[in-house]
Amino acid sequence: MGLGISVGVLSGRDNHDANRDEGLAPGWAAINKVLNAAGLPAHVEPRSLPQLDSRSELDGFPYSYIHYLRRAYAHRRADPAWLATPLPKGEDPSQDEVLQAEYDYLSSHLICHSDAEGYYVPVDFEEVLFAENGDTGLPGGMLGSSYRLMEELVLVAPALGIQLNNGQLSDAEAARICAEAMQQTSCYRELESWILLFECARLSLTHKTAIVFC
Repeated sequence: MGLGISVGVLSGRDNHDANRDEGLAPGWAAINKVLNAAGLPAHVEPRSLPQLDSRSELDGFPYSYIHYLRRAYAHRRADPAWLATPLPKGEDPSQDEVLQAEYDYLSSHLICHSDAEGYYVPVDFEEVLFAENGDTGLPGGMLGSSYRLMEELVLVAPALGIQLNNGQLSDAEAARICAEAMQQTSCYRELESWILLFECARLSLTHKTAIVFC
């Protein structure tokens, strides 16, 4: 059991399912309710897309992995010279003091998001959006921007030893990240979660499709 992350959920041969569409409909309505309340344009999820080629070899990972990446981001934000090293065995990344302090700001789209469900949409807004009190329609209760998620993934990349060129990830570097993560050495949890989220953010922005946590 783990966190699944996907894009293009209403497109593709396997997703033209009336029951699935009906089940997702309340989520889209809740997203647009929150966007409308913030004075932002609605998100219309595309039903037809070209094949979405992710360079990540994963479509999910254990729930704990995203906390490793969030911890790395929090440290990199606090100290631009910080470089990630593996956490000692048994240490919980979610309890890291620097990460806990970052939660207080409620500003990071990577950090301020449900661990198990929710959305990032390709709409440009600065602050994380929250459902109104008592409104349980928005999965996870928080809505992130794919634009801000991408910015934060670019920011943390150097701390993980990831080489980008003006925010762009080459095919060779993507392959290297996947190969290193597969060896399960060093900071493989951070790398696995980074490459999957980066590829989802890239596809989200290119094709104007939401990133879905489930």
